[in-house]
Amino acid sequence: MKFVTSLAPLLALVAAAPAQDSERLSSRATGDLSTWLSTENSIALQGVLNNIGSSGSKAQGAGPGVVVASPSKSNPNYFYTWTRDSALTFKALVDQFIAGDSSLENLIQSYISGIASLQTVNNPSGGLCTGGLGEPKFNVDGTAFTGAWGRPQRDGPALRVTAMTAYARNLLSRGQKAQVQNIIWPIVRNDLSYVTQYWNQSTFDLWEEVQSSSFFTTAVQYRSLVEGSWLASQVSSSCTNCDSQAPLLLCFLQSYWTGSYALANTGGGRSGKDVNSILTSIHMYDKSAGCDATTFQPCSDKALANHKVITDSFRSIYTINSGIAEGKGVAIGRYPEDSYQGGNPWYLATLAAAEQLYDAVYTWKQQGSLSITSTSLAFFKDVYSSAAVGTYASSTTTFTAIVNAVTAYADSYMSNVEQYTPSDGSLAEQYSRSNGSPLSAVDLTWSYAALLTANQARNSVMPASWGASGAKLPSSCSGGSATGPCQAATNTNWQNPGSSTTPSSPSPTAGACSVLFNEIATTSFGENVYLVGSIAQLGSWNPSNGIALSASKYTSSNNLWYVQVSLAPGQTFQYKYVRKEADGSFKWESDPNRSYTVPSTCSGTLTENDSWR
Repeated sequence: MKFVTSLAPLLALVAAAPAQDSERLSSRATGDLSTWLSTENSIALQGVLNNIGSSGSKAQGAGPGVVVASPSKSNPNYFYTWTRDSALTFKALVDQFIAGDSSLENLIQSYISGIASLQTVNNPSGGLCTGGLGEPKFNVDGTAFTGAWGRPQRDGPALRVTAMTAYARNLLSRGQKAQVQNIIWPIVRNDLSYVTQYWNQSTFDLWEEVQSSSFFTTAVQYRSLVEGSWLASQVSSSCTNCDSQAPLLLCFLQSYWTGSYALANTGGGRSGKDVNSILTSIHMYDKSAGCDATTFQPCSDKALANHKVITDSFRSIYTINSGIAEGKGVAIGRYPEDSYQGGNPWYLATLAAAEQLYDAVYTWKQQGSLSITSTSLAFFKDVYSSAAVGTYASSTTTFTAIVNAVTAYADSYMSNVEQYTPSDGSLAEQYSRSNGSPLSAVDLTWSYAALLTANQARNSVMPASWGASGAKLPSSCSGGSATGPCQAATNTNWQNPGSSTTPSSPSPTAGACSVLFNEIATTSFGENVYLVGSIAQLGSWNPSNGIALSASKYTSSNNLWYVQVSLAPGQTFQYKYVRKEADGSFKWESDPNRSYTVPSTCSGTLTENDSWR
């Protein structure tokens, strides 16, 4: 995940690390975790806000509500906005808003308005209705990032649905149905249509490295369809595709279970042990779903068994974890085979390990009992040596002892983060596996957001239920797909949601003809194809301003690139296709220029079929 200023501050932190570690250890030995978290929570919230445009102090050039993954612009360059990271960040901010921070509402609305615009940006993954919603990242000014990347990534639209629905629930509770119906729902509907159409196709995973099926992606897509169906019912609409595809996703989700842990990806050639699955559990958390294993609830036997397998996989590979026994919190990374930036622990991964346990404790207390099965027994024995299979009511001493032990276990992960957090409270992406000093991208937005959500869970401030308790597995599993409605959302008038935002000049697509340009062009990984022409809409012959074609239907036997463009009736122009190489250079197809005249009247989509010359 690509969530950092010059190298000088980073090197200064590394140089100062031993002293900071010593100071932090002694502080924690005599101090109190709650006291540290009270201070760190404020630092983390400000850290998030600093990285959001247009007023964030470390997000210069970013548009309103645009989340910058990190201010780092080199080694690594994270000065972009990632769809996934942004959605997870704003879900955390919505939860903060609902918990009482009313100052965040304008920022949340700016983020949602920004999604409406971003959905219409043509990019290498496609356009609004041709796969473009699966594009993983954009430039901070909202323009398409056209370099080589692991695309598509199909979790982003689903995560946006969850973030927007959380805010929509709050608006509905305040009687603001018009804002939900006229502004939020049209945006959510586009993201839902993407999920229902593409959920059964391969995707790059959470870490942008493996292209296959992903446990995290499947889970968040399922949740989005459940929430989407509910939201549709609240605005006098429906999402029949949500209802038809959600059970298929839930069925597919079960296939990742190996018997002892959840396989992170169906491809990649690794063990599949990955904090991806712990992040899945906390994202799927629903305080009304009990310990349901079907939806991988944090206190379910499968999720707890998985927690042990994943966290134990890091105990012997990091020097800073040396000597820490099972059942005590350690530093957690992405996956044990990781080598990115040295393959170190991540703050957000360690915080997630704590958050799952806090969620579990909350649910046990709410339902007044906990159950130990043969699947989860090994987890419980780590924290309570005399644990045995059975169900224990809250009135028993065993229940009390286990809840206290698991709470202490969760706190020990938080204390690990405290131990390796610099004295100024800043959270980078990683911390060194050998001495705990901060590494890689500094001020990682997702790290700060993870601290916020873990601390809320520790304080039993839980988000609203999302419908997990209604999960029902179909009698048999099958693949599926459903094409839904897709239309640009134009209303972002929050003050008067019953009235669409009026553009300063006539919309270029008003009364336009829709033309589908199909181009057969053989390309290699990292190459992309653009449509460039004599009119401003096609970049006025500037390839940097051309329209990116989508390769979502490209196969070895059909090298198809395509894009759908709205053009004025009767318009005549010249155009060519341009290939952008992996190094950023452009290669034009051969002369002569192509010509096209848009019919004076048209209905439906017109098609122009071309082949690379």
